[in-house]
Amino acid sequence: MAGNACLPRKRSLRWLPSVATCVGLIWAASAHAQIGSARYSSIVVDAATGNVLEDVNADQPRHPASLTKMMTLYMTFEALRDRRISLDDTVPVTGHAASMEPTKLGLVPGTRLTVEEAILGLITKSANDAAAALGEFLGGSEDRFAQMMTLRARALGMSRTTFGNASGLPDPDQWTTARDLAILARHLINDFPSYYRYFSVPSFTWHRRVIFNHDNMLRTYPGADGLKTGYTVASGHNLVTSAVRGGVRLIGVVLGAGSNSERDIHMAALLDQSFTQMDVPIGRRTAPQPRMMLIASARAAEAPARPQALPQPPAQAARLHQAAWTIQVGAFGTQAAARTAAANARRLADGGDIRVEPVTVKRKPVYRAQVVGLRPSDAQEACTALNRRKTPCVIIKPVLRDVASR
Repeated sequence: MAGNACLPRKRSLRWLPSVATCVGLIWAASAHAQIGSARYSSIVVDAATGNVLEDVNADQPRHPASLTKMMTLYMTFEALRDRRISLDDTVPVTGHAASMEPTKLGLVPGTRLTVEEAILGLITKSANDAAAALGEFLGGSEDRFAQMMTLRARALGMSRTTFGNASGLPDPDQWTTARDLAILARHLINDFPSYYRYFSVPSFTWHRRVIFNHDNMLRTYPGADGLKTGYTVASGHNLVTSAVRGGVRLIGVVLGAGSNSERDIHMAALLDQSFTQMDVPIGRRTAPQPRMMLIASARAAEAPARPQALPQPPAQAARLHQAAWTIQVGAFGTQAAARTAAANARRLADGGDIRVEPVTVKRKPVYRAQVVGLRPSDAQEACTALNRRKTPCVIIKPVLRDVASR
């Protein structure tokens, strides 16, 4: 357990743990829980009672990445509940907000978006520019908003959490724990039942573009209805999920996984194990049906406003959008160089998994650096950002693997 020695004070409200002291090589309690990462943490709790059903290194400091946006959303929902803002209020876009790294909506300085559009951008796209704009709107500046976030987190019982920004982009002063994130998830669910439904939105339309939710658990794990994914190089692949079965709601947190697929599979296993522990039948693993209309109708009486279920594209187009697209950022003479290039591209894509593909060219081995498992819009945005940095990038479509753009 992380003691006070791991939480030295640094300026007001900020602390920087000694990683060498506080984050050692982690060996999980069982072969089931160990996923081979020194930054791995997990916890599963009963949402109704807060009882812990499983935890591994749940109090060790970790970088939250885009899970930070859960706190940004909590602050937004709180302002909505208290009628300090409304869903139709417009949020100004500053140069600071527009300058955020991808993933982003592509906001332009001097324009505006509504509070509801910003909420949907955070939940589906994990948009860093929308998060910064909301932070400035609610706090006057993003730095001040981060201080507000930290104060509110501590009041909620998140004693080991310090926020540095509204988005989760890398900040050496930004830390949390699996246990603190479970506390935050419980509060999002229990404090704002009429706004929590946003986490189930499968997609929304932004400037005539359909943006799909990054959270694969909504589509693959029966009963899952939110919350958030996250990734940075320092944090690894993070996930907070809530699921309901047999009238029992569980909240799971997985931090530091090696890939999106590993993270999702591990989360499903932890939730299955915990449901079984509570004598809730697991049942057959089938893809859940869309839940947005069910949630909205069940909570219509208490919801002050409701996002409309968006028309989905035709079946063929939907399958194309949901397929695994790939970007390729070059071929290299060594596997290490290819992996470094793929990791840099993965950071811009904010999704997908790194793949180094060995091939032989003119009898010499080379290694293709790729990021796989992307949605088409994410692949396009990543390649656009890489091309701006003079980095070659091609998009490879699924199945046919045609080159779609340079």
